[in-house]
Amino acid sequence: MIQVVLYTKRDCPLCDEMKAVVTRVRAEVPFALEVVDIEADPTLCAAYGLDVPVLVIDGRKAFKHRVEARALKRRLAAAL
Repeated sequence: MIQVVLYTKRDCPLCDEMKAVVTRVRAEVPFALEVVDIEADPTLCAAYGLDVPVLVIDGRKAFKHRVEARALKRRLAAAL
């Protein structure tokens, strides 16, 4: 199964948008999803800071700030 991690934080409209796209795509394409709040970990906060949201697919950064459903589906298909 494809492993997807969404790095996010509170009060982040871009994070909310990306999470909504990921949720819609996940209804069509199965994958394991972990949502990680970077503010809970100083190391992640230092690593991602203002770059959230960040979407990682199978350990590789795939998208930053925004993602379109079509682009996400293509990346997931390539990960199979």
